[in-house]
Amino acid sequence: MEAQLDEFLDQITKASLTFLSAIECYLLANDEREFDHYLTQVEKIESHGDNLRRTIEVELYQQTLIPDLRGDVMRLLEDLDGLINICQGNLFRFSIQQPQIPAECNSGYLQLTKTVITCVEAVVLASRAFFRDISAIRDHIAKVMFYETEADRISTAIQRTVFASKLALEEKRQLCYFVEHIDNLANAAEDVGDTITIYAIKRRL
Repeated sequence: MEAQLDEFLDQITKASLTFLSAIECYLLANDEREFDHYLTQVEKIESHGDNLRRTIEVELYQQTLIPDLRGDVMRLLEDLDGLINICQGNLFRFSIQQPQIPAECNSGYLQLTKTVITCVEAVVLASRAFFRDISAIRDHIAKVMFYETEADRISTAIQRTVFASKLALEEKRQLCYFVEHIDNLANAAEDVGDTITIYAIKRRL
């Protein structure tokens, strides 16, 4: 079970890093073929993650493992799986809409993406700590909260820059739409972090 949980958490890390590579490719290389490669990789990771999550859930019930925590663990796995879904959904949005992002906005989009990925990495570490070293959770959650706040700051700055530009209104809205969806990954990671904090308190009682 521990090995399966580790592998499941590995999928979240892989999906987030692949998402970062895809965004870097889209902004800097403008290589549609390579971007599609990353999108395909995230799809495979998402599918594998779903299979692992279902396997773990079935074994939790069949082997009556950690009965007091079983419901919490299953909800946590579903919330974590949602992070992969957000990565996949965002890449599909880029693939379908193909927004024309001005060169002067590239650094902002990259900074935002790197920040939300760091936030996801912190919540993955908090999740590992939940199963192995509950005393370490607080430090990881503090980082999740910090990077989520930082992502909000960067997101706001990008949107201010976009709306101060001379772009057409529909272009401004589309650019901000993608900023909001990238930032949503950090928001979702923070939500998972809040859930882990609550579950950790319950384990101590």
